[in-house]
Amino acid sequence: MVCMENIKQLCYDNKIILAPMVRINTLPMRLLALDYGADIVYTEELIDHRLIRCYRKVNETLQSIDYIDKSDATVVFRTCSREKPYVVLQIGTSDPERAAKAAQVVEQDVAGIDINMGCPKDFSLKGGMGAALLFNPDKACAILSAVVSAVKIPVTCKIRVLEDIDDTVALCKKLAVTGVAAIGIHGRTIKERPIHPNRNHFIKAISEALNIPVIANGGSKEIKVFEDIIKFKNVTGCSSVMIARTAEKNCSIFKKDGKLELFTVIRDYLHHAVDYDNVAPNSKYCIQNMLQNIQETEQGRLFLESTSLQQICDLWELGDYCRQKQKKMNYLRFEERDVACNDQKRIKQNSTDEEESNYVNSLKCMYIRSLYPRPEDLPKTKLLNWAKKHNKPLPKYHTEQFEKLFKSTVTFDNQKYSSSFWEKNKRWAEQGSAIVCLHYLKVYDIDYMKINGILG
Repeated sequence: MVCMENIKQLCYDNKIILAPMVRINTLPMRLLALDYGADIVYTEELIDHRLIRCYRKVNETLQSIDYIDKSDATVVFRTCSREKPYVVLQIGTSDPERAAKAAQVVEQDVAGIDINMGCPKDFSLKGGMGAALLFNPDKACAILSAVVSAVKIPVTCKIRVLEDIDDTVALCKKLAVTGVAAIGIHGRTIKERPIHPNRNHFIKAISEALNIPVIANGGSKEIKVFEDIIKFKNVTGCSSVMIARTAEKNCSIFKKDGKLELFTVIRDYLHHAVDYDNVAPNSKYCIQNMLQNIQETEQGRLFLESTSLQQICDLWELGDYCRQKQKKMNYLRFEERDVACNDQKRIKQNSTDEEESNYVNSLKCMYIRSLYPRPEDLPKTKLLNWAKKHNKPLPKYHTEQFEKLFKSTVTFDNQKYSSSFWEKNKRWAEQGSAIVCLHYLKVYDIDYMKINGILG
């Protein structure tokens, strides 16, 4: 088999690859896999609708490229120059036109595009995406042909095997005609789970039948050390190997000289999470999958109680590093949310707003959960206790929503207080208005707010 590899085109032959995994394959995990020796890294599945809604932003602070959802300022995809030659973005889609459009949105910042044709989850199946495409080969081929024609980078697809080996080979031959650069094969059917054996002989038959690289997947159950990757490659007769669950548990499986101790892997992961401002819930989810039964230890229990990236980093002696980095990054959140508000014209100006504007004490401030580790520190709690202490009526909150963003006004002691910063959920919006009120009550001063990145 000949692989035409050059600077511009990603080669899929003789590679060891980080497989796409939902919620796992964000930028920190992809960079970690590259650090440890992976040749190619796939993103988690990103739905075509969301990619099409995104705008591209060069993030000077993080030295990254961000694709941000215009509707709520969520970072849908973050990448950087380090991974550009090796990252493949996986798209969830059921429509050729949308798939092509989504691929074009990100084409300039990735090395390849993959179409998910193997996900067995209900969400994908009901939407005609993922493994649903295995049973609609004409649409699957139409999607691949559309994307191949729309972009100049390699296009692949990742599938699951069918019940019958001959049917699976026939399907792969049909998909290969569309011009894809490689096909990834998970050796289980839609109904089968990790407890079932991987159908390695299916993958071998496909590899022998095609003249493009075939990437074997599904062997994590037998892969414990690096040498097992090579065994899996030989058993399946494939061009390359794609690893999911084993890498999820300990990403240093990619190291040829042996795996690292798990706590070292977690520290390495956290460095990337901090450097690229990865959201705490996602980082926590990734680490939980690494820890597994170690969560029963004292450190594991403290980890489960953590709610912020800073708290997680404290457990692995990276707290100071995290705090220093996050102060700089908080300013980014103001800018990104402003773009979302302005682009979608979320800040509604009507007669009621104009009548009430003179009565609202307003600041542009942001609620940052990590600054309030104890329940009694939360701005709403602090304001409530202040009211009780000074025999004042309890604060009342009114929150307005526009699409996916929220802004709250708190009425306290016959005055109204609000942040002009739109938050992503109602609870945070209420906390933001409480911060403004506490500032006017001289509980929080301007210097405190600036130092902690609260004030925009």
